[in-house]
Amino acid sequence: MAPAGPSSVRRQCRRCLYWIPVLFIFIIVCWSYYACVIQLCIVTMENIGEKIVCLIAYHFFLLLFVWSYWKTIFTSPMNPAKDFHLSYSDKEILEREPRGESQQDILRRMAKDLPVYTRTMSGAIRYCDRCQLVKPDRCHHCSVCDKCILKMDHHCPWVNNCVGFSNYKFFLLFLAYSLLYCLFIVATDLQYFIKFWTNGLPDTQAKFHIMFLFFAAAMFSVSLSSLFGYHCWLVCKNRSTLEAFRAPVFRHGTDKNGFSLGFSKNLRQVFGDERKFWLLPVFTSLGDGCSFPTCLVNQDPEQASTPTGANTATKSIENHPFPAKPLRESQSHLLTDSQTWNENNGNSEKGKLAGMSNPGLTIENET
Repeated sequence: MAPAGPSSVRRQCRRCLYWIPVLFIFIIVCWSYYACVIQLCIVTMENIGEKIVCLIAYHFFLLLFVWSYWKTIFTSPMNPAKDFHLSYSDKEILEREPRGESQQDILRRMAKDLPVYTRTMSGAIRYCDRCQLVKPDRCHHCSVCDKCILKMDHHCPWVNNCVGFSNYKFFLLFLAYSLLYCLFIVATDLQYFIKFWTNGLPDTQAKFHIMFLFFAAAMFSVSLSSLFGYHCWLVCKNRSTLEAFRAPVFRHGTDKNGFSLGFSKNLRQVFGDERKFWLLPVFTSLGDGCSFPTCLVNQDPEQASTPTGANTATKSIENHPFPAKPLRESQSHLLTDSQTWNENNGNSEKGKLAGMSNPGLTIENET
């Protein structure tokens, strides 16, 4: 077996370094368990009833926190379906031909049967040169993972994973339960933290654990509350972190609210239709990650026009090729049959093909 080259060694070292933030969180949680359960609840608390209640509540919050954190870390981000990838012959043509009309024809031919409505800033079809695929809407290439991620939100170093369509719900629950975990520790430790400064605690090592536990939990509570509040706002607006910094570009222009369907529908896109699963870290998000409903499709000047008035947004949502699925079907992986999209396109296909044949369309590779 040939020895590993320098590039392979560097790549392995980087992978190990990426786990340092996760290891840091693991050490903090282990220490907080020892400080809260052993030193605070068992050693310091004198009331038996208080001990039992605090221990049960603590382990309940810890279980939800660890469960959601585990799912966020080890849920693989979804990648675009095979329908978005170029065929072998198309790859050869792209590599052989200079940038020009021939490359535009290939991408237009691929995109005409795909639910792709967003463009680059210059109006070109969103194409990833590294993955050699037409990017689905809200899909971006992660430089750390070196692959395209469906509905990519950001790459989080604290979970050593990309946060996207497959694990965004888990990430939200991780923020929520970690915040509740820290707030519970702050509330439980507060009276003993006050006793520490008033010399009301016995002079043991427990008093120092109680002091540092309160400071650590309070510090994490402040940072987590701001981050969780920000992502709650993103869910209400149906935006990702990337879309909040740079609004998606449709063929009619840039619109930051292009994917927003209203508070209720935006919430259900992430958490699903069955509320009994909303607070559990199990996958219930609607759709397949490759196509998303939008109220702006029929407002595109290159597509068939719709009557103006109060029903415009409603009709455009219904006509968009978004797979309306119940919970069990929405848990399936990417669509592998483009026929589903073709059937959903229906009468809007003529307007879409007219937009695809725009000779002024250029190619721009996004990274």
